Amino acid sequence: MADEIGVLIVDDSALMRNLIGKMVEATPGLVIAEKAMNGVFALQKIPRVNPDVIVLDLEMPEMNGIEFLKERKKQGIKIPVIILSSVASRGAEITMEALALGASDFIQKPSGSVSEDIHTVKDSLMGMLLGYGGRYRKLQGKKLLPADYTKKPDAVHVVPDSATPKPKSSIFSMTFSSTPMPAKPPAPFRKPAKTEIIAIGISTGGPDALRVVFSQIDVDLQVPIVVVQHMPPGFTNEFAKSLDRICPLEVKEAEEGDLIKPGRILIAQGNKHLEVMKKSLAAIAHLSDEPLVSGHRPSADVLFGSVAKVYGNHALGVIMTGMGRDGAEKLGDIYQEGGLTIGQDETSAVVYGMPRVAFELGHVMEQVPLDRMASRICSLAKTQK
Repeated sequence: MADEIGVLIVDDSALMRNLIGKMVEATPGLVIAEKAMNGVFALQKIPRVNPDVIVLDLEMPEMNGIEFLKERKKQGIKIPVIILSSVASRGAEITMEALALGASDFIQKPSGSVSEDIHTVKDSLMGMLLGYGGRYRKLQGKKLLPADYTKKPDAVHVVPDSATPKPKSSIFSMTFSSTPMPAKPPAPFRKPAKTEIIAIGISTGGPDALRVVFSQIDVDLQVPIVVVQHMPPGFTNEFAKSLDRICPLEVKEAEEGDLIKPGRILIAQGNKHLEVMKKSLAAIAHLSDEPLVSGHRPSADVLFGSVAKVYGNHALGVIMTGMGRDGAEKLGDIYQEGGLTIGQDETSAVVYGMPRVAFELGHVMEQVPLDRMASRICSLAKTQK
């Protein structure tokens, strides 16, 4: 179908190409554009098949994933790339290098470079392909079957054009219906006060989005930031380091007892909930192994809930691109306590799921595009008295 998202699968394993290909074929809205066994063949096939998104292995002969990304950048190819990263000892470091070279996002292979159990990450991978590939098609002026990303990752599906009117004002829409309308917002207990903490919840599309926000954040921002980015364990430390290199503020992976202090950004560890706790002298980070919340650990709902409890109307909550609804409910706690809340807008979100649900619940005071997110966060944090 002409409106389907074309996927180029690049992996040196014939088994992996076959397994990924079957998942693509079974996903409405996606179609296999071509397959390639390494970066050299991929570059040769791109002009002919013109894919909308690329699935890229990192460890391949002749031209590996990193070398492909360097050549892609040199040739000015803008097609989004999703990395399939193995659990090799240097997997996290190499994956972060790939993101720095322009890859959009990554999925961790469950059991090494040849993962026969790759089906366990099918929902996340297919969601990313629909999200990034769909956004690229829209930016290229191509038609696209709309999909619903407000549901859990395992419930993502696409509906035909004839069944769903698409909003005309959006560059990229993944919805069942026209532009969402918020419910009546809950009544806040008090008015907003001086911002003392900024909490961000983000998922699919997050690595790219956070690089944009934190590279543009003001160097003189004197408000601590805590972040939940859905990411597997073993990767968040390298991710924090990669953000620290481009951000004027300190960025680090959160550790138990870390001080919540001005000029510091803490990134939640993979597979650990992040909460803020108030001690006699300062607020600190607390990590826990409590059960999944909203389908995730770390969960933005857990973070937002703790921020609302500890900081009340001195908090700024931010919900950004991502599938599902994690963070949407507890962002409302910050709102009800009198804190400020903003959400990424539909046009700039790779997947307008989490921010959409929060907006429809009436928990978002203002929707902000990605290219203005850093300046708006800083403006609100600095001007609120």
